[in-house]
Amino acid sequence: MNIILFDSDARNHLLPLTATRPMGELRVGIMTLREKWERLLRGSASYITQEYLQEKYPIHIEDENVIVNAGILPNEQLSRRIGELALNEALLFNGELVAARLNEAQFEQLIDDEEVHSLQGVEVESSIPIVPINRLWELTPLAKKAIPDDFTLLTSGRKSQPVSATNRVVGPLENLFLEEGAKMECCILNTTDGPIYIGKNAEVMEGSILRGPVSVSAGAIVKMGAKIYGPTSIGPNCRVGGEVTRSILLGNSNKAHDGFLGDAVIGEWCNIGADTNNSNLKNNYGEVKLWDYETEHFELTGQQFVGLVMGDHARCGINTMFNTGTVVGVFANVFGAGFLRNFIPDFAWGGDGGGYRTYKFNEACDTAARVMERRQLPLTDLDKAIYYHVYDRTMKFRSWEK
Repeated sequence: MNIILFDSDARNHLLPLTATRPMGELRVGIMTLREKWERLLRGSASYITQEYLQEKYPIHIEDENVIVNAGILPNEQLSRRIGELALNEALLFNGELVAARLNEAQFEQLIDDEEVHSLQGVEVESSIPIVPINRLWELTPLAKKAIPDDFTLLTSGRKSQPVSATNRVVGPLENLFLEEGAKMECCILNTTDGPIYIGKNAEVMEGSILRGPVSVSAGAIVKMGAKIYGPTSIGPNCRVGGEVTRSILLGNSNKAHDGFLGDAVIGEWCNIGADTNNSNLKNNYGEVKLWDYETEHFELTGQQFVGLVMGDHARCGINTMFNTGTVVGVFANVFGAGFLRNFIPDFAWGGDGGGYRTYKFNEACDTAARVMERRQLPLTDLDKAIYYHVYDRTMKFRSWEK
């Protein structure tokens, strides 16, 4: 099946995470949304996304295509219903497009006219769960169900690699799965409240304590003595230490030292300095507000626990303190004593104590190239073009430039 994922209208509310990727590349659970759709629909996926992202994430069109709203959390019942769609049929939820099966001509019409006149739309049955992803603060709570669902999808009918006798497992052993090459010795693993998944060539160092649901993706390292509370998703090639609870690290990011990270979503290529802490609960136990790039205001979340959201290539110095519900933009580089402000714009450099300046674009790219080189990955011209678009579009938030 040829799958084409499109960004929902919520895309702008999910900035800064979606500034550098389509919605389908967000990690919710063990896998990204794209990876889930590919497994459930047994196909490969490409994207309709923002124009400046499209060259890096190109559309692949075939004679017959299934287009799917990437802003909806995949599940087995919905994927079965999508698989039943006939050509020229669309599935709707409250009048909004969930999925459709189109031929190449119809797809081209959709791109040109933003609609297909002959498409037959039907509302999705009420028995099929539809979970839209609309705001940043929804991502971490969704992991509580998404990690177990992904665990079942990834491990069903398969056998885990042996678990070393040096580890202590509390709870069902069948809720623990190690992929090929995974290393783990002298750890405590509690699977009572959810599964623990250790990806290919990942390592959980001695003394670590993991309480499921937790996923440690391929090539990631959990450092000695780490305390990981679920639901937490650690993406590929991350380095994680200290105390982490109810958080998502998309991939290739480092929180390698002591310090607390809670109810947080961290983008790719971020670095969190030693002994950094984020607050995830207000002193008055009240409702948390979070910055929204689309409305350009702090929005009520309806949540009591909201921590840190950090865009790609952002980093902070040692002993940094983040307030409850803080949003840090792409390529922000922050440091200094005291709590930082609750919204730090993209390409900001500095801290509240000494003020901010703009992280010059070429300097930021030079640093990114060195960081990515350590993982044997290049910073491409496509990457630079995307980052420059973000740099230009977020200038209005850098008040010191005015």
